[in-house]
Amino acid sequence: MSDSVLQIESNGINVITEDERKGQPRDLFWPWFAANVSVLGLAYGSFVLGFGISFWQALIVGLAGTVLSFLACGFIALAGKRGSAPTMVLSRAAFGVRGNKLPSVISWLLTVGWETVLVILATLATATVFHRLGWGGGNGTKAIALIVVVALTIFGGVMGFDLIMRMQTWITLVTGVFTVVFIGLVADKIHWHTVSAIPGGSAEHIIGALVFMMTAFGLGWVNSAADYSRYLPRRSSGASVVGWTTFGSSVAPVFLVVFGLLLAGSSSSLSTAIGNDPIGALATLLPTWFLVPFAIVAVLGLIGGSVLDIYSSGLALLTAGVRVPRYVAALIDGAVMTIGSIYVVFVKHNFVNQFEGFLITLGVPIAAWCGVLLADIALRRRDYAEADLYHRNGRYGDIRWLPVLSIVVATGLGWGLVTNTYAGWLSWQGYLLQPFGLGGKAGAWAGANLGVLIALAIGFVATLAFSRAAVRTEEAAPPALASAASQA
Repeated sequence: MSDSVLQIESNGINVITEDERKGQPRDLFWPWFAANVSVLGLAYGSFVLGFGISFWQALIVGLAGTVLSFLACGFIALAGKRGSAPTMVLSRAAFGVRGNKLPSVISWLLTVGWETVLVILATLATATVFHRLGWGGGNGTKAIALIVVVALTIFGGVMGFDLIMRMQTWITLVTGVFTVVFIGLVADKIHWHTVSAIPGGSAEHIIGALVFMMTAFGLGWVNSAADYSRYLPRRSSGASVVGWTTFGSSVAPVFLVVFGLLLAGSSSSLSTAIGNDPIGALATLLPTWFLVPFAIVAVLGLIGGSVLDIYSSGLALLTAGVRVPRYVAALIDGAVMTIGSIYVVFVKHNFVNQFEGFLITLGVPIAAWCGVLLADIALRRRDYAEADLYHRNGRYGDIRWLPVLSIVVATGLGWGLVTNTYAGWLSWQGYLLQPFGLGGKAGAWAGANLGVLIALAIGFVATLAFSRAAVRTEEAAPPALASAASQA
């Protein structure tokens, strides 16, 4: 193991210097595959069918939602190669240095939320497997599992890039093999005649399932997509950066979701059980001898995602203006993650409904931000002027009001067009469904969650239409005088 793997990464939100840039675009396969190979992907088959659509509709929705949302990650990863800075620092080019604080805070909330969700699932998965083995599965087991999962997640986040890349390589190999074995063991649970007989759903139901898949996968990662490509040399192929990020992140979910659709569609009771306890329901399908390997693959897959999240959440916290070393930011996020996990595991047991509400609610502003950034990346013809990303008086400015207002307006409209009926604290959403003639909160469009797509479109179209001249002016401006490293 190289010395750098055992050292705490010194880089924070600064630009990566020329001598530290390393690797090739194909190296991006490992972190993105490991972060998305979780057996939770199987459970999404049940979630998608829960929208009341047929297998074939769910298959199209699953493939489209997964691949297209991760393609967005691929394009944002391209910005990392162009600017050699974290995602939310590169976002300053679109929003201005201080204007970017709003999306940075949103990004921090999303990544901390996701890492907490993954830690919770890993803890509950361990307890479920131990219970089936007769080794106990109560609060004591949950407490030990939580400590181990939290420790591994925080350790990876604190140590930083090199250790994470090494961890993700091994997680990919182990979980990939065990996942194939799992699929082989439960393949006989699939009953095609039952799956194929599931009736189709309406356009509203299809759109709702598509939005859920997009927020569950790619839109949950867009705000950290450049955090790993920023170390690549400038000469790296842009097409390869986009391709390897998209392929690495989507290949496992595609297979897992398809198999999950077949499993959930074969048994309504299994589908219901997955909705209540995703990992536990899947464990009931397995012979006893494979439960320990299943626990390993389940927990490692979830840790693979939580490690990437805690690393990126720390960077988002720094970009939002908290002035501490990167590893301290990771420790702060780890503390928040631990408190949230303890609350859900030991106090608040209704998890899935809150999870869906969380995804959709934060999915709206992050979709608006994603639209803005994708359009901004498409408009740029040159690499970023790195020093100016850290200067309020540089070419990217202090606050760019059009993108900021785009997020505010898109979020206001978006929340008015989504509903979270099973999460009581979000019952205020959907306030525009009735005024817009969409049937209100009980109408056919209530579950379509159009607000996510509307927010994405508003951010993209507004930026593409009205920011072209500003981008051209920025690219023609002289660079700031101070160095980026001194401002990080």
